[in-house]
Amino acid sequence: MAAGRLSFSNITALAPMVRVGTLPMRLLALDYGADVVYCEELIDIKMAQCHRVVNEVLETVDFVAPDERVMFRTCEREKYRVIFQMGTADPDRALTVARLVEKDVAAIDVNMGCPKEYSTKGGMGAALLSDPDKIEAILKKLVTGVSIPVTCKIRILPSLEETLALVRRIEKTGVAAVAVHGRLKDERPRHPLHCDYIQAVARAVSIPVIANGGSLDLVKTNADIEEFRRATGASSVMLARAAMWNASVFSDQGPFPLERVMEDYLKYAIRYTNHAFNTKYCLCQMLRDKVESPLGKQVQAAQTNAELSEAYGLQEFYRRTQEQLQARRDALQSGSQPDRLVMDGDVATMAVKFERREYPPHITPKMFLLEWSRKEKLEQPQYEMVQRSQDRAFQSTVTLAEKRYRSTLWEKSKKFAEQAAAVVCLRVLGVPEGRIGEEDSGLVCKRKREGKMNGAAEEEMGGSLHYSPDKHQPQHLLI
Repeated sequence: MAAGRLSFSNITALAPMVRVGTLPMRLLALDYGADVVYCEELIDIKMAQCHRVVNEVLETVDFVAPDERVMFRTCEREKYRVIFQMGTADPDRALTVARLVEKDVAAIDVNMGCPKEYSTKGGMGAALLSDPDKIEAILKKLVTGVSIPVTCKIRILPSLEETLALVRRIEKTGVAAVAVHGRLKDERPRHPLHCDYIQAVARAVSIPVIANGGSLDLVKTNADIEEFRRATGASSVMLARAAMWNASVFSDQGPFPLERVMEDYLKYAIRYTNHAFNTKYCLCQMLRDKVESPLGKQVQAAQTNAELSEAYGLQEFYRRTQEQLQARRDALQSGSQPDRLVMDGDVATMAVKFERREYPPHITPKMFLLEWSRKEKLEQPQYEMVQRSQDRAFQSTVTLAEKRYRSTLWEKSKKFAEQAAAVVCLRVLGVPEGRIGEEDSGLVCKRKREGKMNGAAEEEMGGSLHYSPDKHQPQHLLI
């Protein structure tokens, strides 16, 4: 699909699915023939706090929360085919989020059909169906406020008359399309789909109608997609569980063996450093009744993408990918200016990377900083640690004499991150850091320099206040 305004006529789409619709699954669906892909529902309150980050290592655009969680990740490959779905009950906040992402997505969709509590609380999702005035206010605000198409996804109402009245009102807001899940908000997949309601909606409005809800009974293969389209009279079809179970349902050459589909998915998860628990969840959904098989048990036991790669025999792919990503990090960091001091609020920063080979075997910058603080009768340096979710790298901030220091470069380990922070502090203070070839400062005695470590030397490895790991949530986490 070429760049330009997205068309919603005669398309097949990957439906928005919590914990499933992250970047690896979206790219997989596009590979297999989906025309457009929806991200999982992302809540406006969380997204409004995010800032946009160009991730040069992964070649993605990330929307990052204050706690460094990546709430939404996208890339150039899907730019003109990904639809950003939000959960909202507030027109102004919805517009704030839409404007935040509009340059990186093809369209904005408002979730008005999810019946789950995480969506309906606060008046979002299917809760909006009982408040048509708010629906109209949100959609009008978005249609007039952004430059890309706006759509919404609804469920049917208890009567056909109510349903038709709602969709006609929705059409008048100027939306580009409406997706209709042919079940009531209290109905679940085990209940029959009301294809007649979708048919009536398709006849009642002039905008494209996207039929949804047929995965269990009506759509099992690619050929079934066209049958579902005809049965509902809709312009287009949106698939959720059928695509989650085997994304090759979008391919007219499929279905492909599940093992191949899972491997293709896992390669994207590795390539884009998808959170391991999200990766595992999606693989388990694909396995379905095979989740207790030997492979399924290995997947369930895995804690990292590296362990998942072992389960599928992709260790070499994982190794090569990690090497490529590290090479990009190194290339980007080599262009930094290491000794230029920049104040980030109350934190003194430099672009410093800790290189172990530049120091004697038993000497580290942390050791020098600790000894200097003792000499000056200061409290022991304290280190704070954070880990970012883009690439699982670490950054540390050291506090000494009520002043804070850190490197702007992220490190592959917690220990190296703390050493880099110590280097920044020492350089700002003009204190020797113990590098090879540096004149003996007398801060560290000869016995320590020769490797005869004692408790004080071991102590330099401590002093950490806390470590805050990434807590990536489903994107709606992602997502």
